[in-house]
Amino acid sequence: MEVINGFVDFFSSPFFRFLLVLARVFLVVLWISIAFWTYRDAKSRGTMAVYWSIVAFVFPVLGWLIYMVVRPPERIDDIRERQLEIKAKEAAVAQSGVVCPACMRPVESEFLICPHCLKKLKKPCPECEHALRLSWTICPYCQASQ
Repeated sequence: MEVINGFVDFFSSPFFRFLLVLARVFLVVLWISIAFWTYRDAKSRGTMAVYWSIVAFVFPVLGWLIYMVVRPPERIDDIRERQLEIKAKEAAVAQSGVVCPACMRPVESEFLICPHCLKKLKKPCPECEHALRLSWTICPYCQASQ
């Protein structure tokens, strides 16, 4: 009986009431922070930020979970950065003119092999040592047959 009275006394004590208030404050802060985080994340991904923050606020955990499932996989900044990298690589390739067909890295027009992936690009002429295309059967410089 004393054990039961001890439990009853604990649950009616000011310390337990303080813990309950602290737990409620924590849950309210968590609730608001989920809605705020959802707003910021939705805004950075280019979706309807106000709509998703209201959904996360009205339905705290369920709304946030639904948003996590249907949100776009990439942020707008990541998409722009990836597009910029693609444009920079395309510009570098266009500037150099010749690229390796295997690894798509720029190479010089006189290279016999790609220095990056070691793919054979051209063959040397046995007579004049000029770089020849692999499909050529005769050297256009010295007329030697391959």
